[in-house]
Amino acid sequence: MNIGEFSDSFLPIVDGVGRVVYNYAVKLCEKGHDCYVITPANDTGYRGKFPFEIVDFAGVPVPGSPQYRAGIAMLDRHYYERLRSIPLDIVHAHDPFTAGQEALRIAMKRDIPLVGTFHSKYYDDFYKVTGKVLATIGVRYVVEFYERCDEVWAVSQSSADVLHDYGYKGKVHVMPNGTEIRPRRKEDLALANARFSLDDDKPVLLFVGQINWKKNILRILEAAELLKARGERFWLVLAGQGPDEDDIRAKVKELGLMDTAVFTGHLQDAALLDGLYQRASLFVFPSIYDNAPMVLREAAAMGTPAVLTRGSCAAEAVHDGENGLLADDTSQDLADVLQKSLRDTVRLKALGERAKTTIAVPWDGIIDMALERYEALIESSEHDDMRKRHALIRAMLPDR
Repeated sequence: MNIGEFSDSFLPIVDGVGRVVYNYAVKLCEKGHDCYVITPANDTGYRGKFPFEIVDFAGVPVPGSPQYRAGIAMLDRHYYERLRSIPLDIVHAHDPFTAGQEALRIAMKRDIPLVGTFHSKYYDDFYKVTGKVLATIGVRYVVEFYERCDEVWAVSQSSADVLHDYGYKGKVHVMPNGTEIRPRRKEDLALANARFSLDDDKPVLLFVGQINWKKNILRILEAAELLKARGERFWLVLAGQGPDEDDIRAKVKELGLMDTAVFTGHLQDAALLDGLYQRASLFVFPSIYDNAPMVLREAAAMGTPAVLTRGSCAAEAVHDGENGLLADDTSQDLADVLQKSLRDTVRLKALGERAKTTIAVPWDGIIDMALERYEALIESSEHDDMRKRHALIRAMLPDR
């Protein structure tokens, strides 16, 4: 198969969606298919190191998030000429925005199937920037995109429910994210200890993700303040980068956590991140924004149990006291759960081992399921129903 994976987020951005697309592209190539990642242009370094081809189009920095690019494919003549020479049997959009709209255009023009994956809680993002009225309009735009897809996927049942809450009425296939299963290596642990001066015996509470208030990081900081006031000794490691890092550092100082918190910055070295997961006693991820965080699976792959917020989409795979821990969305309850857990290392180890076998699903199996759906859609594209549907959508799209 010739497969196009479309995403507005890709390397060197290392957010969850970009990493999902990367793993799709690598695994599809490993299984003998030709894969193309179509994305706004960014500095990705030497392209020859990838087993897939990147086909990029012109883009400009997104105001307030300059690491992201807003694509303007219609103004990129070179991109159009390059794309004409690439045969595609199916296209897969990982967001509904500029890359998703380009996937829609190509699918309708070539009369090939379009898969759309729902990854994120877009209403929350819109609301933060625009307010309620415009956020509601933005969500309608999102729903209209998925209504035009031939098949819609969500990364968890909880995220499928969110899309239905937005107003989408069609069928949603749950296609979970996977993770790369790597061995626990002592040298990775030693590397993390040395790089971040974690050589003593204090337990580590680890957060990995965007350094962004929307990840509920305030809850972590306030719980850490309570733990410190109770006399608990620990390191709080915040791994990643993000738009709110300066404000979060200021909050750390305000709460008296400067001698406890470690900011790692952006981590590209997988071995270093694996070492941090190994060093952590608990992976603390109270986000109520995320749907199916890859970092939860990465932690589980290293045998590290997680604490998540009870009732959140992110916590769908976690069963409290069996393969992880849940806390209410309060600083007090999170601190109580952390304190109790840190004092029972035997239980933590058992939770981590169960997380490894129940949460850390390998990418290979996920991609096999995706390929089955791709093949079924390509076969169905020969039927009149899909062609008629495409003709109706083409009539509504700009002629370009």
